[in-house]
Amino acid sequence: MNKGTLYLIPTVLAEDTAAAVIPPQVINTVASLDYFLVENARTARRFVKSICQEKVIEQLQFTVVDKDTPAAEVKKALQPILEGKDGGVISEAGCPGIADPGAELAKYAHQAGIKVVPLVGPSAILLALMGSGFNGQSFAFHGYIPIDKKQRFQAIRNLEAEMLKRDQTQIFMETPYRNNQLLSDLMNTLSPGTRLCIAANITGKDEFLQTKTVAEWKQKLPDLHKIPAVFLIYKGV
Repeated sequence: MNKGTLYLIPTVLAEDTAAAVIPPQVINTVASLDYFLVENARTARRFVKSICQEKVIEQLQFTVVDKDTPAAEVKKALQPILEGKDGGVISEAGCPGIADPGAELAKYAHQAGIKVVPLVGPSAILLALMGSGFNGQSFAFHGYIPIDKKQRFQAIRNLEAEMLKRDQTQIFMETPYRNNQLLSDLMNTLSPGTRLCIAANITGKDEFLQTKTVAEWKQKLPDLHKIPAVFLIYKGV
């Protein structure tokens, strides 16, 4: 029996932007599928309907695979693809597998000999790096900064030290409702000459992407409360 294909389907980063950021290849692929492995069923259904209005959502199968899904359940979710059905992975936002539990599906798909096809679409991390003006030859994404105050300050100091040691852009995030606190902690920890890029609500109508030194940011900080954002630091010029 021939195995199906696992498509990694990018979705929007900001509401009502599908027409601008989702390529025809993605729309055509979604139109051909009726089996989806998703991080959030409600979000995925809404996305599918927004780009393929002719789809009858009730006729589609959505299997949730999130960060808490046990390995056995992840493998079970791939069974229909092993039996010949094509499937699509849809994340909460952006590209599956990039800071996302979709990576587990791709991992087990490779182990099972399933063809994995990543499709082009918006990634907040890569778009932020592109727009930052920082080193795009060497960079590292570190995910979420620790919540504990002591650990957080140490993590920020370590990122700055790594940046200088490796001549490497450091990229990280925070839960949106803690963005302003992180920004304050960055101001209190980083060297004045270190450059910080803030990329918020990328691709959205109110997109904000600016690079300044820490000293320059201290003159006026943006309000990032509950706004999805990516932070990048790199050495001063």
